[in-house]
Amino acid sequence: MALAPNIQSSTSNLERTVAPRALVFVVVALFFIWGGLTSLNDILIPKLKGMFSLSYTEAMLTQFAFFTSYFIVSLPAGNLIARVGYLKGIVIGLGTMALGCLLFIPASGSATYSTFLLALFVLAGGITVLQVAANPLIANMGSAATASSRLTLAQAFNSLGTTIFPPIGGAIILGTMAKVDPAGLPEAERTAFLARESAVIGNAYLLIAAILILLAAYFWWRRDQMSTSRESRISYSGSFSLLKQPRLGGGVAAIFLYVGAEVSIGSMLINYLAQDNILGVTEQAAAGLIALYWGGAMLGRFIGAVVLRLLSPGLVLAAFCIGAASLAAISGLSSGVFAGYALLAVGLMNSIMFPTIFSLGLEGLGDRTPQGSGLLCMGIVGGAFIPLLVGAVADSSTLSMALAVPISCYLLIAIFGWSARNVAR
Repeated sequence: MALAPNIQSSTSNLERTVAPRALVFVVVALFFIWGGLTSLNDILIPKLKGMFSLSYTEAMLTQFAFFTSYFIVSLPAGNLIARVGYLKGIVIGLGTMALGCLLFIPASGSATYSTFLLALFVLAGGITVLQVAANPLIANMGSAATASSRLTLAQAFNSLGTTIFPPIGGAIILGTMAKVDPAGLPEAERTAFLARESAVIGNAYLLIAAILILLAAYFWWRRDQMSTSRESRISYSGSFSLLKQPRLGGGVAAIFLYVGAEVSIGSMLINYLAQDNILGVTEQAAAGLIALYWGGAMLGRFIGAVVLRLLSPGLVLAAFCIGAASLAAISGLSSGVFAGYALLAVGLMNSIMFPTIFSLGLEGLGDRTPQGSGLLCMGIVGGAFIPLLVGAVADSSTLSMALAVPISCYLLIAIFGWSARNVAR
């Protein structure tokens, strides 16, 4: 049995010194927070769909706005991290996230769909900077040989956030949703309805902004506690040239497919489970069940942190992808409770995919780790495009038929896992 591969034998952008324990804990807490904020999109989609009488395709523009930010911001973020260091980069990321949350207040005041999309775009830009900094940072806070395991463990706390936030967000954001079609209301009543429902969203994100600002202050205080060597400038063309390396190029494609599949399923879960032929529950009850989807990912990551120390990460990735594709296919071809819980179980299979793909993609990059991290985070734009495709298929057929899209994604990622089963040379 092969050990987890050496993610970096020389990552001199971050010297392998022992980080203060408190700092390690707070970095792990960042994974929890951005996971929770990303999962709140699954709550916003049915909320905004109902408020603005949107089709599935239109509702998926929520994810398009959010994940397009990754594509636009990732490479500049990699450049930024290389120049200012990981901890200062985290401060900038948290500040941008807080700004995005604060933009929900004017969005709520205007009660127009496009302003909510803008707020989500800015929030995602901050999360992008945070990911570009925090993923390689946590991977290098210890032995290089166990980087895949360590990043998977940190991602388990990311999944803890995605498990806890949806039920709370569902109770707060969806709990006030009236059983009316706003499109059928008189203009004055519709305006009042949108203002009332929008205010609930704005107040929730105002509280989140306050927490993010406090975290940014903490990291600014700790900004000089990790030794880094910085580059004065990084060429964007040079960054893209890294894609010629098969392992990194394949990793970017796999991240694109994985995030697209995961986000697509998470985005459709509330509407999928609420169907009469699946579980027939209310949207608020379905929001609570999403915790099982993300909770499975959390459990799998804690288990995966151990398994990835014993087996080839590439082979583990391929096996979990085949499991995810099988469960989604079983759900799409059946109905009732069995179909609902089969799709929720895909979360367990998703568990190790992102951190394993990320660590495999960064193998052997050395000083160019920030650029590689930026490129991998660019791949997260799959969360913008694949859900739109799923929405289009659902509008033209059914949500069950739309599962064919993420199934195809998982099978393609399995090919990458098999090809990456050996350590990169």
